[in-house]
Amino acid sequence: MPKTLLEKIVFTIVMACIMGYGMIVYNVALATGGVTNATFGMALHEMPIMVPVAFILEFFVVEKLATRLAFTFMRPTDRPQFITYAISMMIVCIMCPVMSLVATLLFKEPSFGTWVHTFGCNFPMALCWQMFYCGPLSRFIFRLLFRRNEKAE
Repeated sequence: MPKTLLEKIVFTIVMACIMGYGMIVYNVALATGGVTNATFGMALHEMPIMVPVAFILEFFVVEKLATRLAFTFMRPTDRPQFITYAISMMIVCIMCPVMSLVATLLFKEPSFGTWVHTFGCNFPMALCWQMFYCGPLSRFIFRLLFRRNEKAE
């Protein structure tokens, strides 16, 4: 996975775009009562706001914190894929409430109750989207962009 600063930046951008778009589509669908063809276009309008916020939070704060949290129950000797899954889950546990707060403040009637409701609706989707689709797709795209000889490392 990412080893250099450029690789970390690219990986975080890819992850923020895929995760952000998926979650925005989900929230637009919740707000409009379902998914239509228009839902996918409407979601694009929030991306210029939400993706940079997600990138900044993830890159500068959340990744380090999530890694520390993951290693409270994982060991460096555990299988790398399980460490990756643990870090991904911790990222969702941090990013979901924070991004739900940002969305509540920007796009909804801001209140504590609205934020809790938004977070409650988003968390199961965010966890599933990250673990089953976004994470694997982002890692696949990263491996295509940054091919390296894994045996040499």
